[in-house]
This record gives sequence, structure tokens and C-alpha cells, in this order.
Amino acid sequence: MVLPRAGPFSTDYRQAEKMRLSIERAALLKALGHVQNVVERRNTIPILSNVLMSAEGGKVTLVATDLDIEVSEDTAADVGAPGQITAPAHTLYDIARKLPDGAQVSLQINADDRLDIDAGRSHFTLPLLPSGDFPKMTADGFTHNFVLKAPELRRLIDKTKFAISTEETRYYLNGIYVHAHDGALRAVATDGHRLALAEMDIPPGAEGLPGVIIPRKTVAEIRRLIDGGDADVSLSVSEAKIRFHYGSAVLTSKLIDGTFPDYERVIPKGNEKELTIDNKVFADAVDRVATISAEKSRSIKISLTQDNLALTVNNPESGNAHEELMVDYSADPLEIGFNAKYLLDVANQIEGRDATFFLDSPASPALVKDAEDPGALFVLMPLRV
Repeated sequence: MVLPRAGPFSTDYRQAEKMRLSIERAALLKALGHVQNVVERRNTIPILSNVLMSAEGGKVTLVATDLDIEVSEDTAADVGAPGQITAPAHTLYDIARKLPDGAQVSLQINADDRLDIDAGRSHFTLPLLPSGDFPKMTADGFTHNFVLKAPELRRLIDKTKFAISTEETRYYLNGIYVHAHDGALRAVATDGHRLALAEMDIPPGAEGLPGVIIPRKTVAEIRRLIDGGDADVSLSVSEAKIRFHYGSAVLTSKLIDGTFPDYERVIPKGNEKELTIDNKVFADAVDRVATISAEKSRSIKISLTQDNLALTVNNPESGNAHEELMVDYSADPLEIGFNAKYLLDVANQIEGRDATFFLDSPASPALVKDAEDPGALFVLMPLRV
């Protein structure tokens, strides 16, 4: 049997058309903005500096990873020819950012297997790396799936992220600890000097959620992703990974493999000296007096007497500062020291007008609560002053 000879337009001989698409500048910028933050500025592995771009069926999917976090986002595009490439993430983002509003951006692979980008009279050509070399993060074995509103997740993050440790030797403190606790979904962070806790009613599907530690960088990326939005965030959790699905974006991250300390032992149970203070007045006064404090310790002394609070800093190098405030305090006189920055960090999380401190002795940690948010509390370790 003799097979018919392929004609000039037969698919046997025709080279597949290379990827070609057109996309609105705003859509490209938004998608790149969500994924490119994951990409480290300096990489020993070149492919990790790139974003994977897959075009097919009226959409383009962008994926970026640092091997610990993977972020992907779909966005609408006019796909002339489907395909897959990897291009330098930060360069591509900077180009999109600097193009004029309303621009239509054309992307296509040229004869030299480089990426041509055209928008109006602007033309760019970028090098590519093989898409087959781009690492894919596997994610399966999720045991718990539940949904949070974006404002709920933002609250859990914002109330706790400031207390995440940056000390790499205690790696298990380098994230937010999330777990189910007595009918609540609880988020906790501590660096050993302060502790922040926020909880909410447990959503369906999160019952029995074992403790997982979400890394600091992942916390920052998901917070950036959900900023200003009100939509649902779908969470899936396994023993080693967590996945967030928000709109057209998906963030998958490894979890910190470690044991979070028994934080409940740190939360004071018997502090009976109650101080109620106008939070903004207090924060402003702390900020003023701390101008004189030593750069390293940032220590500030609080002296409490009947309905009076005095803030004092004595710094042999830069001078002294003192300010007094009217407060609601009727317990025994007390002098206690704190790190001024940590006081301000807590004050920034208080939503109501007043902050309430529960104190015991100069050497005992202070418990801070917000009347407007009973599901949050903060603990501050004292300093010797």
C-alpha cells in the first residue's frame, strides 16, 4: 500500500504556530502583580526568575514560584495561537507597569524564539527559557477544606502578623500558627517578646483542624492577594501544604515543618490590675516619649498611680523624656517597663477607642484586650527599667 504524499499544507510538514496573544494592559498588570512578588530578585536557578505563561482558549495563565510558594492566576486574553513560555517575571511586570493606561499589549514568540512585546509604538524583546524546565508544585492529600470571607482572613492576619518572629534559628516561630480550638478557628504568632492571638467562629470543614504554621512570606503574599476584596477565600490544608483559592488566583505553599510552642502557658490568667486608656492618646504619647529611647532596647517606663500614668525614658546618651496621662486605674501603684515599638504595634491593632491592660507585677507579662474585638488579645513581656 502506497501512502499519499503529503501536500504543502499538510500538518505532517507544517510547523506548529508559535504562541501569540493580545491582552489589555490592566489585566496583564493585575495578574503579574499577583504572581511576581513570589519571585526572588536574586536566584541561583535561572528558571525561578521567570513566570510561566500558558495561553489557551481565551485566557492566559501566569504561574510563579520560589519552590516554597506557587501563585497562579488566570486572566482573559485574545489568544491567536496557543502555547507556553517562561519569561523574566520582574522585567515583564516593569514593562506592563510603565505602559500607558488602556494599552493593548501583543505578545508573541519570534523566529529567534524570543518574546516580542508590542504596545502602541513601544517594542520590547525578552529572552525565554524552556517551559518544560519550570518546576511544578504538587498539591494533594488535603484533609480539610473550608471557606472564609476575605475580611475574616484579613483580620486573622492583621491582628497577628506583627508578632511573627524573624529569628531564623527559631524557625517554628517564623509564621502564623492556625488551628481549631474550642469551636473557634484561632491564629497565633509570637516572637518570644510579644504574642498576638485572634479567633473567629469555626467555619464548616475546619473542625478538628490540626495546628499548621503558615510561613511569614506566604502570609504576606496571601494578604496582598486579598487586599481590599470581600469575596470568599477557599482554603485547603494538608499535613505539609496549604492552598488558598481567591477569585482567579491560586496560592499554594509549603507549611513550616515544626512544633509551635504551648502558647497558652504564656497568656496571663491572674492579672488583676486593670488599666483602661484612650488608645490613640496613649499611642501618640508613647511615640513622643520614645524619641529619646535607646535605639536597641527602645525601653520605656510606665508608672501607674490612681487614675494617672507617667511615661518616662532616661537615656544617658540622648537625654530624658516624661509625659503624664489621665487614665482609669484604681489598683496599687506599679512601675513596669516595655519596648516602645511593641507597645505601638499592639496599639495599632486596637479598633475601639480604649485599650485595656491587665497587669500584675514589674516582672509579669501584660495582657492587652480590645473592647471592640473580644476575639483578639495581645501579650507583652516586660523589660527591666
